[in-house]
Parts: sequence; C-alpha cells; structure tokens
Amino acid sequence: MYIYQTMSNNFGYIDIILLGMIAGFIILRLRNILGRKTGHQDKIYTGFSQKKFQQFEKKEESTKKPKYPGDTLEGEEKEKFLKGAEIAYESIITAFAKGDLKKLKNLLNPNIILNFEEAILQRNKNKIVSELTFIGMKDSQLEKFEKIKNEFYATVKFVCEIVSVKRDKDNKIIEGNPDKIKTVTDHWKFSKNIFSKNPNWYLSEIVSK
Repeated sequence: MYIYQTMSNNFGYIDIILLGMIAGFIILRLRNILGRKTGHQDKIYTGFSQKKFQQFEKKEESTKKPKYPGDTLEGEEKEKFLKGAEIAYESIITAFAKGDLKKLKNLLNPNIILNFEEAILQRNKNKIVSELTFIGMKDSQLEKFEKIKNEFYATVKFVCEIVSVKRDKDNKIIEGNPDKIKTVTDHWKFSKNIFSKNPNWYLSEIVSK
C-alpha cells in the first residue's frame, strides 16, 4: 500500500513536470513567432473600425473649385450660357421698356442697377411711354470670356429684331415706328462669381462699340 501511494505521487510529480515543459515549449514558440513586446509598439485602438480611421486619412480640400476649369467656356457649357444670355437679353429690354424695376434687379449686377433706375425715373418724369415688342433673336456670339480676381466675365454680341416706339404725354410718337421691324446689335458683358452656387449670370456692363 505504501509503495502504491509512493508510485502514484511520483507519477503526479512527473505529470506536472511534463505539463510545465510543454507549456514552456509553447511559450518559446509563440515568442519566436510573435516577437517580444518592448513597450515601443504603437497602441492598438480596438474601439475604432477601419472605416473610422479612413475618415481621418482623407484630406478634404478647403478651397472650392470654380465651375469652369481652365477659365474657359466651351462646348455644352457655352451653348447653355448663350441660350441663357438670350433669354436674359429679351427679359431685360422688355422689363426696361415697361419700367419693371423689380424684375430688372434680379437680372442686373448691383453696379449697373442705378443706371437703369435713373433712366426709368427720367422717362417717367418726362411722361414718356416706351413700347417694345421683341420679334426674335437672329444671332448671339460669345466674344470674350475672362476671369478677373474672383469673377468670370463674358461679353456677348446680340443681333435681334424688335419693334420699338416712344410716345409723349399726348400719345404722340417721338421715336420709332410701330409698323417697322428694326435690327439691333448690342454688346453686353455678363458677370458671375467663380465660387457662387447660383447658376445665374448678371448683366454688368453695356459695351459701346
């Protein structure tokens, strides 16, 4: 009985020794594979996903890009601009003839609004009535496109047909002919801020040529 207990105890010690050797072997293997931690490794933030890290890696541009790359107006953009310019031209000359300042303010650059207001006020003061019928646009051409500081400027040549008459307080015709269509050529300069999200251009100058 004593011998049996002694052998059992010896086997228990041997098992513990074997388990310790196996554990030591495993630790050595892991150390060789993974390396030792020196305290200089980067911290691992398990609470952040890769997607969240990517949002810090992406650098957002702080400066807005202008609408027209290379400061040019070509192709489809040019066609769209000229179509809009033709509509603006018709709207401005008809609104001016009617003395519609509210409509004009939505189409004119602030620098030129005062000139239109003064002309309308002077016409009203003299009791002159202006009548204008827009017949149609014959041609429109982009003559010049440029960037000055933060503004785009586009000069357009318009050739259109209108019927224009001015009458005095006694309804007497003092200018024009209600039965005659005349051809008018104008050169207008439109402007637009290069960073504006508003697609509209505004008349900034009537060019004399």
